[in-house]
Amino acid sequence: MKLDMLYEIDCPKPWDAGPHPYGQRAAEQKSYREAIEQIKLADTLGYNTVWVVEHHFREGRSHCPASEVLLGGLATVTENIKMGFGVTLTPFGFINPARIAEKVATVDILSNGRVEWGTGRSTPMEQTAFHVDREQSRSDWKEAIEIVTGMWRDEYFEYESERFSFPKRMVTPKPVQDPHPPVWMAATSVESAAVAGSLGLGLLSFTIMQPIELMAKAIENYRTAQVNNTPLTKVVNNRVAAYTLVHCENDDTDFEQNRVWESVAWWYQNLAQFTIDWEFPLTPQEEVDRIFPLMKPLKEGHVPVDAFNNGDMIVIGDPEKCFEKMRHYADLGCDSLICYSQFGYLPHESIMESIELIGKEVLPEIENYVPPADSPAAKFKAISEGRVES
Repeated sequence: MKLDMLYEIDCPKPWDAGPHPYGQRAAEQKSYREAIEQIKLADTLGYNTVWVVEHHFREGRSHCPASEVLLGGLATVTENIKMGFGVTLTPFGFINPARIAEKVATVDILSNGRVEWGTGRSTPMEQTAFHVDREQSRSDWKEAIEIVTGMWRDEYFEYESERFSFPKRMVTPKPVQDPHPPVWMAATSVESAAVAGSLGLGLLSFTIMQPIELMAKAIENYRTAQVNNTPLTKVVNNRVAAYTLVHCENDDTDFEQNRVWESVAWWYQNLAQFTIDWEFPLTPQEEVDRIFPLMKPLKEGHVPVDAFNNGDMIVIGDPEKCFEKMRHYADLGCDSLICYSQFGYLPHESIMESIELIGKEVLPEIENYVPPADSPAAKFKAISEGRVES
């Protein structure tokens, strides 16, 4: 299993330099600069990919709306780590597919062919602000991927459908990778994991607020759907990556000093607060009824950090403990664990130490680890290879 990084650019309140406007500006500038230093370090230690999000209008968490800008900068100061768009918001209302083709290909050139292209549909709050047709967002997402890869494939590209019209143009530049970078799909349910598998796309998943074993079901659906897939692009991607909060310290007593558990609690509380305040008013009532019981106690500050930690839904501990937790992800069939390292109130120095500690003491061991023959990972591998039925 590979180890990746994920960056959303967290800027939790209260800001050190005071309230808006100057406190916000200072916090964002500091978070970006520290993220770049952290990723440069990860590049020297063998981390596989850095995934950078595209999110708009978030508060405290995810002050990162322009992933191509950050990835373009990172491409020029790193040598080995891959540049992951995690993800581009792909339905037509967000952006013209030509702009996606241009910016992803440009980062592929700047990085000399290190791009991984993640795609997704986003959530009601962002969709509404950009006037995205939510009912059509799944089909628009799929069509946009076909358009973007067509723009990379053809010297001149033109297109006409009920949903999108594009005159004959030369879309430049073309990516380094031939025919194009690998494509991934962000999936938030076991059903959407099967969609990714059926289309030959990589699966981007998570273990946020759900038992890690539920991720195994998503992976099983993904691997099963892969058996008879109809590839959406010219590059079949059969990898699974999942993200969670990750932090490593040699001494458990440093957790309190570095505000580790407080940062975990803040992250979950912020997620719940944002979901209830901004997503629920735009979400179908049956979906609200299903999710609200999970979100309400988190919003009120009742975050079961110990339960999340004991259930390996987060990876926090000394190197030995982190390896054991990561091994759980490998046993369940993950090809990459995406480490969300810059979260909450963690000091920059503590994050740098965690990245180095994992890179030197955990990463080599987890990359060499082979899940046992009776593990879900072994079963899913056999399914994908057609050796057993699901």
